Amino acid sequence: MERITATGGEWIVGCLDRLGVRRVYGVPGESFLPVLDALHESPISFIGCRHEGGAAMAAEAEAKLTGQPGIAFVTRGPGASNAVAGLHVASQDSTPLVLFVGQIARDVRHREAFQEIDTARMFADTAKWAADIDRAERVPEMVSRAFHIAASGRPGPVVLGLPEDMLRDDATNLPLPAGFTPVEIHPAAQDMVRMAALVDGAERPLAIVGGSRWDAAAVAAFTRFAESRGLPVACAFRRQMLFDHSHENYAGDLGLGANPALVKRVREADVILAVGTRLGDVTSQGYALLDIPRPRQTLVHVHADPQELGRVYRPALAINATPRAFCGALSNVSPPLRRPDESVARAARQAYRLWSTPPETGPGAVHMGPIVSHLETVLPDSAIITNGAGNFATWVHRFHRFRGYATQVAPTSGSMGYGLPAALGAQLSHPDRLVVCVTGDGDFQMTMQEVGTMTQHRLPILILVVNNGIYGTIRMHQERSYPGRISGTDLVNPDFARLAQAYGAFGEAVTETAAFPDALARALAHLETRTGPALLDIHLDPEAITPARTLSQIRAGS
Repeated sequence: MERITATGGEWIVGCLDRLGVRRVYGVPGESFLPVLDALHESPISFIGCRHEGGAAMAAEAEAKLTGQPGIAFVTRGPGASNAVAGLHVASQDSTPLVLFVGQIARDVRHREAFQEIDTARMFADTAKWAADIDRAERVPEMVSRAFHIAASGRPGPVVLGLPEDMLRDDATNLPLPAGFTPVEIHPAAQDMVRMAALVDGAERPLAIVGGSRWDAAAVAAFTRFAESRGLPVACAFRRQMLFDHSHENYAGDLGLGANPALVKRVREADVILAVGTRLGDVTSQGYALLDIPRPRQTLVHVHADPQELGRVYRPALAINATPRAFCGALSNVSPPLRRPDESVARAARQAYRLWSTPPETGPGAVHMGPIVSHLETVLPDSAIITNGAGNFATWVHRFHRFRGYATQVAPTSGSMGYGLPAALGAQLSHPDRLVVCVTGDGDFQMTMQEVGTMTQHRLPILILVVNNGIYGTIRMHQERSYPGRISGTDLVNPDFARLAQAYGAFGEAVTETAAFPDALARALAHLETRTGPALLDIHLDPEAITPARTLSQIRAGS
């Protein structure tokens, strides 16, 4: 029998191939040249990004949409440090991500060699597991373990260090992993019966859906359950793709600046069914909606991580299950014994409709309300919307109607600079879908160099830069707490439209509301050529800091 001998770098690529990986993101480095060489002959594409943080965020976004671990490669020291921003997103967003870090040679460790880092110590707080692969013979074992840890329970990031001399070592006849399927955690039958009884017996029930480990079938199953019970459904922070906004049971999202009517509904609920969400800081409105440790509401908490159940809130019923498995089990739950009171969901729905109607005017020459309304008439329901962090995101979260699973990619970690690389990962993983990145001027400049990556790969991504010349969120808080004392929040920006053109993309400025529809039409026509992204630079008056209040009103305390 022929004995197959290959280097550690070739075995790394072979494992990824067998595990179904078809795309990795990264910034090339001399520390993992054998991997880059092995990728040359493999079916796996290497997407060379302009910054390691962008590479990690792009991989995280792809994982968020597909449920399979995203893969990124970076070099040691500075490269690994840059990638931490993406790891933090994966950690707080419960996204499976495997980061490979090229390392120094094994025989010069602990001498502070060039760009040396300690993998385990450096990533101890941001990764579920971090280790170096010391021998080529252990590549299949440790890569397989990395995938399972990243995707198991509550998903998250894993880091594997690759000593450069290990990648050149030969190994013979290694058993490659045969595919990968995340392990589901199924609910107990008696817990499902008790859950249904609690929901059916409630006068003011509310469901909150969030977290990861969902899919389209799970979303559909939970929608049917909500319909059968007359159950109003709210989405956790930046998880709005988990329930159709046009559905009569949709009650809104518990994000930043949440609808006061929805906040009141959570406080007054007698039963809360929380599926997938950790009920974290933003979703719980600063941990203020449920008492700690025992909520006054009857809490049914469904989560894939047993350590999350009871960590902050002590539920009346804790169900350790993935959202996929939990929703799959809903078909076995008996129908309610009585007709549900549909007035509860109807009232929640009416409050959402009032809250989610955009204003028609505002300060300055450009008004975001009509722009968002126009986008609603033009964008297909399947469009994927990405964003980073900033007040600009309010216009998307509050007024856009998310219609289906895998249409939103946004960081619950609140990471600036996320939207652009996320759009990169979204477009590559869903080439048949329109991807729209909504970003602020400060947010955009964190990772704007990835426009070069998009142009290089001819990706038809629509980029909407909401440009108000300030770090809007920080200025808002600054004016509220220290009125008139501006410090560090003004921005002197480049001409973003011309910058896009310099990259070879389409770029156009929008300086008045009436110009937006035609500018959007030209941008979408450019995307049809499949030659690269299109950017619209929307000049927004800084006074238009929120849909409801101006900066001057905030400064005056009104």
